[in-house]
Amino acid sequence: MARGFIMLDVAGLELTSADRALLKLPSVGGVILFSRNYDSPNQLVNLTNEIRKIQNPPLLIAVDHEGGRVQRFKEGFTELPPMRYVGRLYDISEKDACDLAFNIGWIIGAELRSVGVDLCFGPCVDLDWGASEIIGNRSFHKNKHTVELLSYKYSCGLNKAGMQAVAKHFPGHGYVVADSHLELPIDRRSFSRLLDDIYPYEGLIRKNAIGAVMMSHIIYEQVNSMPASLSEYWIMDHLRQQLRFNGAVFCDDLSMKALKPYGNLLERAELALKANCDMLLMCNNREEAGNTAEVLSNQYNYSSMSRLARLLGRKSPSKEELINSDSWVTATNFLKDKLNQRGFELKG
Repeated sequence: MARGFIMLDVAGLELTSADRALLKLPSVGGVILFSRNYDSPNQLVNLTNEIRKIQNPPLLIAVDHEGGRVQRFKEGFTELPPMRYVGRLYDISEKDACDLAFNIGWIIGAELRSVGVDLCFGPCVDLDWGASEIIGNRSFHKNKHTVELLSYKYSCGLNKAGMQAVAKHFPGHGYVVADSHLELPIDRRSFSRLLDDIYPYEGLIRKNAIGAVMMSHIIYEQVNSMPASLSEYWIMDHLRQQLRFNGAVFCDDLSMKALKPYGNLLERAELALKANCDMLLMCNNREEAGNTAEVLSNQYNYSSMSRLARLLGRKSPSKEELINSDSWVTATNFLKDKLNQRGFELKG
């Protein structure tokens, strides 16, 4: 069976018969997990094993697990600081911040791979313009060079642990105030002023540090009239042709209220596919997502399949083997030392 282009969520700690039937559709290529899908590392291993048996080749399994307030799995996982903490450390010591970014990336990748998760949707490379509440302390820094360097180190850590990095939210979500989960943000800056936001992506792509990019649900009205996630200009003209990015392109969750003006979920999906997104996220809207996946079951994009196949995580040790390894002990001790030095309370 071919790898599909839709990534869905599931309701609970284990798959239901309805989940299995939906995940078998040929248009479905992945599953995104949330906090509601997690109880313990052992439970999560069982769930990811269940998901992996649904299709051949197996479905991609992903999660938002950046650190700080965006960390879906808590108990049994290392507690991670928001990335702004790493940026503030950079202002004191570049070396310590780079080492910390690498170790955070490695810990995230190693712990997630040990329970069967292929992808963490990170790093968040949006610049901290001081305006966006939804981005806020998820950003490393306001300086484009600092963001590029720290996100590169974070990505190297993920890669070392057997996981591809997914940079987001292209071409930049840090300037607008509106939260795209709730409304459609409009960035009214000229293209020349957007170049700072795009700069970290250029560096990451040039260094071959990322396997995928996630698009933003934002209209950059001085450049193109469509949200970037539905824009052939941003995906094909800029990301593919100008930046020469050959990895996978993810559309952020199509169920978000930002895209309400663009029709129902099926109509939004068709626009995203027309814009050349490789994988479409559809979360927390089971009825429409199921209908969309069924209607689009006969569509295939072999270039997308190839790009998505490269995102499967590499073989990794079990959770028990990981936490008993010298590498994990060294990395987590380094993290604790740096956080304790700066007064960050680390519970895990």
